[in-house]
Amino acid sequence: MADRTVTASSNGIGVLGLLGVLFVALKLTGVIAWSWLWVLAPFWIPFVVFFGVLFIVGVIATIAWLVERK
Repeated sequence: MADRTVTASSNGIGVLGLLGVLFVALKLTGVIAWSWLWVLAPFWIPFVVFFGVLFIVGVIATIAWLVERK
């Protein structure tokens, strides 16, 4: 009997991408008068959160390394 493997992949746009496209469309049609900073927020906020967490982990690791070194 043949071995069948089931793989799952997500190639969709995602919730934040869909929200970003919706905000841009609403801004271009004049429905919302938000700043472009907030209209494009669904695209840039995940990067800020990722690098913020990376920074915090780096600070904690550095503090732990300095305490262990003493």
